[in-house]
Amino acid sequence: MVNEKVICAGFGGQGVMSMGQLMTYAGMIENKEVSWLPSYGPEMRGGTANCNVIVSDHLIGSPVITNDATAAIVMNLPSLDKFENHVKAGGMILVNSSLIVKKVARDDVNAYYIPANEIANELGNPRIANMVMLGAYLELAHPVKTDSVLEAFKKVFGESKAHLLPLNEAALRAGSEFIQKQRA
Repeated sequence: MVNEKVICAGFGGQGVMSMGQLMTYAGMIENKEVSWLPSYGPEMRGGTANCNVIVSDHLIGSPVITNDATAAIVMNLPSLDKFENHVKAGGMILVNSSLIVKKVARDDVNAYYIPANEIANELGNPRIANMVMLGAYLELAHPVKTDSVLEAFKKVFGESKAHLLPLNEAALRAGSEFIQKQRA
């Protein structure tokens, strides 16, 4: 049974909206109920940005996630500060430890620290840190299949970006493998 309520948050330009769109489209491909609700700060690129994503096996009453998120994927410190308390007890917070040195203050959630920027740089492109984080989240929660995300990539970004699919697939797998190593 899937009922994931995820907050993706960071600075504009870090790909937080793309993470949400990819999960949403992947959910549609898998015939799940989905919702994607974006929110931008006063400036788009470089300002704060977040989105609420719900992927569920049953109807969604509201696209707004208040204090009942099952997960938060945070790419920067302001996002951790803002959304840490929006995750319900027992939920998870994925922290981009490349940019956030602060630890999650709560002990009633599961915190995961992923050096997304470093992993992205190792793969040759710093702009895929969001995909590393998404891969880590997919490994932990399994709301949708990685193959569905890759299929969604074609719909979200179109044919003109299809040449970037192998790099983004590598980033998803790297995030997943990072979590697998942490669990071993």
